[in-house]
Amino acid sequence: MGKAAVFDVDGTLVDTNHLHVVSWWEAFRQGGHEVAMHDVHRAVGLPSGDLITQLLGEERDPAEKDALSAAHKALYGTYFERLPALPDAGRLLRRLDGQGWSVVLATSAGGAELAALRRAIGADDAIAATASADDVAQGKPAPDPVEQALELAGAEAELSVFVGDTVWDMRAGARAGVRCVAVLSGGIPRPELEAAGAEAVFRNPAHLLAALEESPLGREE
Repeated sequence: MGKAAVFDVDGTLVDTNHLHVVSWWEAFRQGGHEVAMHDVHRAVGLPSGDLITQLLGEERDPAEKDALSAAHKALYGTYFERLPALPDAGRLLRRLDGQGWSVVLATSAGGAELAALRRAIGADDAIAATASADDVAQGKPAPDPVEQALELAGAEAELSVFVGDTVWDMRAGARAGVRCVAVLSGGIPRPELEAAGAEAVFRNPAHLLAALEESPLGREE
C-alpha cells in the first residue's frame, strides 16, 4: 500500500467554479426559479441532484431535476474549449508524481467535460487514475469519492492527502480518514474550510507548490 495525493478538480486545479455558478443560475432561470448566485456558489461541489435539492428543496419531480441538470450541462459545455487551469496546476501534479505520490483526480465530471478539464490541466502523464462520482453510491460530502480514489491508487488513507476547495471536499476527506488541504481558489473563506477539516490552506496550486515541503504533501509524518 502506498500514498495518494487526491485532487478535486473544479475550483482546485481548474478555475471553473464561477462558470458553474453562472451556468446553474441560467439553468434555474430557464426553469422558472429565482436563485441567488451567492447561494449557487455555496452549493457548487455537490453532485447535480444534491445541488438542486439544496437550492430548491426536497419536493422536486425527478423529471424537473433531470431537465435542470441537462440545461446546466449544455450551458457549461459552451466553455469546454477555453477552461482556464489555475496557476501551476500541472506543475504541482508533476512534482508530486516525481516525488512518489500516486496522483488521483476525484471529480463528478465525466466524458467530454472531464476531457476538457484534463486538457486544461495539461498533466495527463502525472495522473494515475480518476475517481468519478458516477462510480460510487454517494458523492461529496460523503467519503465515497475519496475512498474510491484511494482504492484505485492502492493507497492507505493515513498516508494520503486530499486537496480541494469546498467544505464538501473537506468533509469528504475527513470522513475518509485522509489529511485535508484546502485552496482558496474556489472562493470559499478560509475559516469555513478549516472548520470543515482543512489542516492547511493555500491560495491556489501555485502557492501550494511553492510551500510544498512545509505542507502535508511535503512532510513525512
